[in-house]
Amino acid sequence: MRGEARSYAAARKERGADTDRWLKDLFRTASDGEHVSLVAVGSLGRGELAPGSDLDLVLLHNGRPDVARIADRIWYPIWDSAVNLDHSVRTVDEAVSVARQDLKAVLGLIQARHVAGDPDLTRKARESVLAEWRADSRRRLGELREAADKRAQTSGELAFLLEPDIKDGRGGLRDVQAMQAVAAAWVASAPGPRAREAYEFILDVRHALHVVTARGTDRLVLQEQDAVAGLLGLLDAEALMRRLAEAGRTVSHAFDATWRTVDRLLSGPAPRGRRPLADGVVEHGGEVVLARGADPRKDPVLVLRAAAAAADSGLPMAPATVSVLAAQSAPMPVPWPEEARDALVSILGAGRAAVPVWEELDQAGILVKLLPDWERVRHRPQRNPIHRFTVDRHLIEAAANAAGHTREVSRPDLLLISALLHDIGKGWPGDHSATGEVVVRDIATRIGLPAPDIDTLAVVVRHHLLLPETATRRDLDDPVTIEKVAATVGTREVLDLLAALAVADGNATGPAAWNAWKAGLVADLVRRVRSVLAGSPPPKPPTLSPEQAGLARHGGGAVRVNGGAVTVVAPDRVGLLWSAAGVLSAHRLVVRSASSASAGSTAVIEFSVIPEYGSPPDPATLEADLRLVLAGRLDIEQRLARRTRSLRPPRVPVAPPRVTLVDDASATATVVEVRAHDRPGLLWRIGRAFGECGLDVRAARVETLGAEAVDVFYVVDRAGRPLSDDAQRAQVRDQVLAALR
Repeated sequence: MRGEARSYAAARKERGADTDRWLKDLFRTASDGEHVSLVAVGSLGRGELAPGSDLDLVLLHNGRPDVARIADRIWYPIWDSAVNLDHSVRTVDEAVSVARQDLKAVLGLIQARHVAGDPDLTRKARESVLAEWRADSRRRLGELREAADKRAQTSGELAFLLEPDIKDGRGGLRDVQAMQAVAAAWVASAPGPRAREAYEFILDVRHALHVVTARGTDRLVLQEQDAVAGLLGLLDAEALMRRLAEAGRTVSHAFDATWRTVDRLLSGPAPRGRRPLADGVVEHGGEVVLARGADPRKDPVLVLRAAAAAADSGLPMAPATVSVLAAQSAPMPVPWPEEARDALVSILGAGRAAVPVWEELDQAGILVKLLPDWERVRHRPQRNPIHRFTVDRHLIEAAANAAGHTREVSRPDLLLISALLHDIGKGWPGDHSATGEVVVRDIATRIGLPAPDIDTLAVVVRHHLLLPETATRRDLDDPVTIEKVAATVGTREVLDLLAALAVADGNATGPAAWNAWKAGLVADLVRRVRSVLAGSPPPKPPTLSPEQAGLARHGGGAVRVNGGAVTVVAPDRVGLLWSAAGVLSAHRLVVRSASSASAGSTAVIEFSVIPEYGSPPDPATLEADLRLVLAGRLDIEQRLARRTRSLRPPRVPVAPPRVTLVDDASATATVVEVRAHDRPGLLWRIGRAFGECGLDVRAARVETLGAEAVDVFYVVDRAGRPLSDDAQRAQVRDQVLAALR
């Protein structure tokens, strides 16, 4: 996706020239220019001065006694102009000495630019610093790499964050500057044209962000993205973030290649010889290369065979080899030959080793030639906090995860391919599961799968969310739930594929999308559906665990707080769930998940909670308040009202809540699904609305995905029956919506 974004390069150049003229004037009024020079480092030194950039200046001198007076006459007017200034005054020897110990100083000085005064001083300082940088490159490059790793750990990856740090994030501006420093050490080449183009775009984003915010910020937060996109001539925030993801991944790819070169050169000569890996593919110098005589123009499968060999051996593909394969590979026949399909499965089956190999193929433009539909999801952002990755990266991550579950299914090849393609529909409008089914049939036909396998793959992609959504949003003790899932999957083979894919997909999404609670629910659902498919009677509903039974013997109700797990066991009654939820909210606890069920006359509620901020509340105080509310001796509404008054509204607009009454999901209750932006007391408000409608909650599944709540309730009227009256159903919907506003 390469739209014509507006560039600010000329504006930065003009801004730098204006700043240079101003600094020259200041210098002329402060000094006669003998034995002293003004040097620009940082963004001004590189010619990349954005509106909110600091001025980084060094005043070099050769022992002049009046240098402090000269410095004051330069620095004070800059401070008076309200421009942020990072400054130092040094002799050449002092500058070299500081650079010897300080990474930031040396990176600035090796790209220093003379502004005014004695140019020989500037030249001498820069040349001396560069000479030491090159002579001590083994130690200093290790220091540079360590700093880059720390930045990435702190700031995350530019390409995949909802609100990325465009300067310090992995794939951001500092990584390109690090590559330039490596090039200055004469150890690897400077960033190539693609990395430089990506760098210029990231500079443009930073420039536009400074204009929008009127300050020197480097974090591109959600509420600024549309405005930044507009200044850059892009359609909207999604177009901006897609371009930014592409740029960040281009930089990251070049950065990794640079450090492979550094490691290879600094570790000494690699062992000679060529070790065969596959037909036409060998290992040479620790990289995967083409064998002598291998010709991609005559062998279209060679590109996938080489990639499979790289993934299987855990070795990188040599950059020159990737370039040859990208430029010379013959078009893959359609449908693919069996060897090509096997190579694709081999790449995916390598697990984590498949991810960097897939990235190589993507960066070289090979993937979109092999799978044209990949272009629709390439670098596509997922503007949802539960997702860690862009769509395309999420897909290869899911496939890598699925490689660990191939022993659990009868068709490991279909598991790997379905993991790779399960979200392919996100490149098209509409429900991505439905559109994905259509797209995956085309792709499966292209890669040469037989018709029965295409049908299986289509069913898995269409229903890849069936198990996790059912497990977390439906009552598994309701026979209708299990029967509907069994009818949808149809066979044990499809069920096992969906079960393995659910785990792989959830773990590739992020911790908010997959946890022990959800994994346990999905496993329980699979066990029940498997019994139905085998013709066995459904498993009996679970009884109380020994621990829960022990708590229930207290009679009037009992509470157990164990870290982030809160268990409430009490005689079943109307309002128990939301009363307990209200207490948790009053104690600044966010309900991440909750399940409510009854065993006879006893209700069991399991909450998973985290503090909104700070440390968790005192467990003893929390238990005491829960017991008070169970006994009807605590006015939780008053406490929550005080909390609500102190809350700030969301900083960005959020989608309106939605309340849906799901038909045919249960024969014994009405299923109400509530989707809303999460906020303190949400579960209590929903429950109170049910109470005002005269309803009882028989079971509940509550889940918070990032900032969005997806809550499902099985409700009955006072007579214990589902809601059949249209007016009553409309009243419930309206009442719950009113409670959410």
